Amino acid sequence: MELTRQMIASGAPLEEKVGYSRAVRVGPFVYVGGTTATDSEGNVACPGDAYGQAKNIFEKIGDALELAGSRYSDVVRVRTYITDMTKAGDCIRAYSEYFKKIKPITTMCEIKGLFRPEQIVEIEVDAVIGSST
Repeated sequence: MELTRQMIASGAPLEEKVGYSRAVRVGPFVYVGGTTATDSEGNVACPGDAYGQAKNIFEKIGDALELAGSRYSDVVRVRTYITDMTKAGDCIRAYSEYFKKIKPITTMCEIKGLFRPEQIVEIEVDAVIGSST
């Protein structure tokens, strides 16, 4: 069986320059790469605000899932990276707005830093199309 590979771009300038996709779909599997809070012009959205950044990120992830033919309810794993664990509650609050009833596997790790100092949250998800709860 041959599986097709669909690459989903967000339009970020670095995608072409560096060579990465926002998401990749292979068969029913969708992988959304590490996503940070940026606006359409590439500026950091909600600097220093973990809740605002997480909401921005989950909206961008939702867009990528939709382009891949998936949806939030297909998500089976969420990985959250945060630069300050004292702000974890803000990320958890945003996460719960999208996933409380879906209950995917989730991991949250504190990391030293992200690409830009104003970015304090990065999130990636994996989904399986047709696995909705």
